[in-house]
Amino acid sequence: MIIKNGSVFNGKDFENRDICINNGRISDKSGDARVLDAEGMYVVPGFIDIHFHGAVGCDFCDADCESLRKIAEYEAANGVLAICPATMTFGEEKLSSIIENAVYFKSQKFDKCSDFVGINMEGPFISRDKAGAQNPEFVLNPDFNMFNRLREKGKNLVKLVDIAPETEGAIDFIKKVSGDVVVSIAHTCADYDISKKAFENGASHVTHLFNAMPGINHRLPGPIIAAHEAGADVELIADGIHVHPAMVRFTFDYFGSDKVILISDTMEGAGLPDGNYSLGGQKVIKNGKKAVLEKDINTIAGSVTNLYECFKTVVLEMNIPVNQALKAVTINPARSIHIDSEYGSLDEGKVANILVLDEKLNIKKIVLRGEVL
Repeated sequence: MIIKNGSVFNGKDFENRDICINNGRISDKSGDARVLDAEGMYVVPGFIDIHFHGAVGCDFCDADCESLRKIAEYEAANGVLAICPATMTFGEEKLSSIIENAVYFKSQKFDKCSDFVGINMEGPFISRDKAGAQNPEFVLNPDFNMFNRLREKGKNLVKLVDIAPETEGAIDFIKKVSGDVVVSIAHTCADYDISKKAFENGASHVTHLFNAMPGINHRLPGPIIAAHEAGADVELIADGIHVHPAMVRFTFDYFGSDKVILISDTMEGAGLPDGNYSLGGQKVIKNGKKAVLEKDINTIAGSVTNLYECFKTVVLEMNIPVNQALKAVTINPARSIHIDSEYGSLDEGKVANILVLDEKLNIKKIVLRGEVL
């Protein structure tokens, strides 16, 4: 295939050039290729979501291949062509089954599914006081041996592990694992000094910035300021519910467009009507764009807006320039979990996961591994 006449996103801006595809990868040669005309369209890399839980009535933590297939099909159909779903806070036995199912799913071939590129281990090493929609019953202090057992079962699929750095043993844990996986500060009560120490010892990422952590105060700057000073990558749920538009603009300005990663944090209610669902074993009510815990309607329980809709919201409603927003859903997440040699840009040799968008940012064509979906 050759995609001609489009305005191609090069990781910074747009340029007019053709995209050649051979054997599912971007190539410098087209050969005797069929042509996809993208006149008047944007041509951009497939989106990458490194933090979400489920969709269409299924959850990653179902530990079921069919559930994961349905999730991956939904994501692909919505322009999210590489996925790194997140676990919830569970015990080791349950986490083992989730990870083993992911390894099995990764070994299978499903034509209409997003590429499975990793696992984000969001629990259980978090703070009970900032558990949010995580189940506090299963919260544990960081356990290096337990994590190593899980990582070995994951066969290099575990890309991120979340940590509340103020918990017992957390800094030592960060020192030990940060050379192998990305350590993300999350669900934490940590102050500035503890957060700074965590970053100095190997943490490099922040989970859903602003949510489930202390905010910014002029006398108590907290983990957000520490993250900026450390040059950390920061996740942002830009569904219009979790973070105010002004704070989204602040984040892009303050951290810079190379450090912001848009995530969806979707739960199983995404893609389905309003109603009752569950997340991490807890009952959830979905109403419009918002999902909350049934037992505490003031606690947001993930998102019900997929990453592509978050991207459109950021550009069309929050006034983030389209090139900055594209970085935050393509090359930034790819780089953050070290899959940028394969994904995140339209450079030669990369997997040919490509979206063709009209001027209003509607998806017109989806190319998954070199084939039109």
